[in-house]
Formats: sequence, structure tokens, C-alpha cells
Amino acid sequence: MSIPAFDSTTYSIYTQSPNPSWTYGQRVDTTPAGKDWIAGESAGWKVYNTSETDKIELYKLLLSGIVPCPIACVSTINEDGVENLAPFSWFNTVTNYPPVISFAINNNPAAGRLKDTVTNVKNGQGFTVNIISEAFVENANATAINAPPGFDEWTLSGLTKEKCVQVKASRIKESAFSMECELYQSIDITHPVTGEHTGTLILAHVKYIHARKDVLTDKGVIDLAKFKPVACLGDIYARVGDAYRIARPSWAQEEAKIQEALMTRASL
Repeated sequence: MSIPAFDSTTYSIYTQSPNPSWTYGQRVDTTPAGKDWIAGESAGWKVYNTSETDKIELYKLLLSGIVPCPIACVSTINEDGVENLAPFSWFNTVTNYPPVISFAINNNPAAGRLKDTVTNVKNGQGFTVNIISEAFVENANATAINAPPGFDEWTLSGLTKEKCVQVKASRIKESAFSMECELYQSIDITHPVTGEHTGTLILAHVKYIHARKDVLTDKGVIDLAKFKPVACLGDIYARVGDAYRIARPSWAQEEAKIQEALMTRASL
């Protein structure tokens, strides 16, 4: 199968939401797109009992079903000064006050040791979390290689080390959004039945944020079209497509509309 070349001229635009005329209580199947979506239910559901499902199959299923995922390229440094760089897609924001983010690291039992990133984030020297954009996704992907302990993935990535304000680990200069972090909490994930240590959840306290000025809007937020962040869809990378805003409803402003909609539907 021939795969077309990447189109670097395409960029995200803002559009209306899929159903801008939606009203409270309106069912999904009242629109053509909604009917098509509901029609898929005729195929039924496959139910997975996680206690009986192979762990590799679970990994693939969770990775492809919980999408899209942002990708954190995490830069750490060991006690001998050797730096490490690795991408993680089980990553997200936890809270803005204090600013805490999280990423999870799966253990590799075959290697018989923790990954360098887990060891390094606990040594008190700090680390950086860098967001990947389209222009250097191949560079960042190269750092996912299963290199031996103590190998500096920066050397094969072609990415540029940049000094930080506080932490000793470098940030990625090419990243338009990087965060200097300190360990807030490390949580060992153990299997509830076998007791096997299967992974580590890292909660990181963001101390400094480096945002490139050309991707910032006048309102102080990141411009999606200029940022061009990369998403993870299982074992597939993806660009962020067109975006739309849907206002978060406020009960104080929407109560009358809600009551009217519910009374109307109750009378049908």
C-alpha cells in the first residue's frame, strides 16, 4: 500500500462544533451523523475481562482506545551527569495550582531493572518535560529506543540541549513548550493480585515554563495552528485536526433553558 507524503502545508483551523444547534435533552440519533454513529451499535460490544486478558493485548487496547494522548519528551540526568531523553504518551495535566503534571512509566521485567527515567527523576536534580511538535517528531521518536543503561539518547536525536533556570537536566531547545520540574510524588503501581511492580506514576511539580513567543497569542495562550503539537493514537502519531469551542454550561445562566427543554420533551 502506498502512503502519501506528509502535507506540511495543512494546519488546524477553528470551525463550528459538530452540532451547534443542539439543545438540552436532545438525543444523539436526531442528526444524520448521530444516526450513523448509533447504527454502529448493531455490531454489538466485545467485553474484556482485564483479569483474563493478556497484558500485551491490554496494553494495545488501552493505548489505542484512550486517545488522543499528548506526548511528553522527558529529559533527566543521572548522578554521574549523563543525560537521558525518552518520550511518554501516558501523560497529562493534574492541576494548575500548584502546577502538577503526570506521566506513567511501564517497567520492563525482561531488563530486570527500572528504566533510567524512573531512577533519574528521584535523584533530586530535577527534570524537564517537553512537548513535541511536527517539525521534530522523528527526532523525538528516536529517543524511544531501548538503549543500554547510561546511554545518552540526545546524541542520536539531533535535538539541542538548552540550559534551564533551576534544574540540572536540559530542556529541548526545539520544543516550543517546555517545563522545568521537580518530583512531587512517585507512586509504584503494583498488580493487585500478583504484587508485581508493573509501573511508576510520576507526579511532577512544574517550577518554570518556557513558552516560545511566536506560538503565544495576545491572550497569553498557545496558538494551536502555530504550535503544531503531535498526538499519540496507540502506535500511530497524529497531528491535531480542526478545532472547535463548546462553551461549558453554567447553571445560573442555563437553568431556564434546561427547565424549558425538559418540560417540552416531557410533553412529547
